[in-house]
Amino acid sequence: MPEVFATGCLVGFLEWACIRAVNSHLNWPQEQTVGTHIAVSHIVATPVGFDVTAKVKLIEVDGRKLVFEVEAHDGVDVISKGTHERYVINKDKFNTKMKEKTSEKLT
Repeated sequence: MPEVFATGCLVGFLEWACIRAVNSHLNWPQEQTVGTHIAVSHIVATPVGFDVTAKVKLIEVDGRKLVFEVEAHDGVDVISKGTHERYVINKDKFNTKMKEKTSEKLT
């Protein structure tokens, strides 16, 4: 692989920026968010050592669904644009469902 900022890392970075943008507006840690959809471009390569910044904007709230407009910049170019969806979840309910799913798989 070339020594550049990988697309997988970019996706995680954009998700993290959205999480940080809404956490102070949630009843955290009881309420948290999980990503459910991401549609982004990765249009320009970024060499190792560049600082990448994310700009995220919450553009829609539909019940528990949050939709963000996302963009990343490497100080020279816009490297990514798109949207990301997250859902607000109750941490305890979510963890209970995951434990039940794990138990089902193990039996």
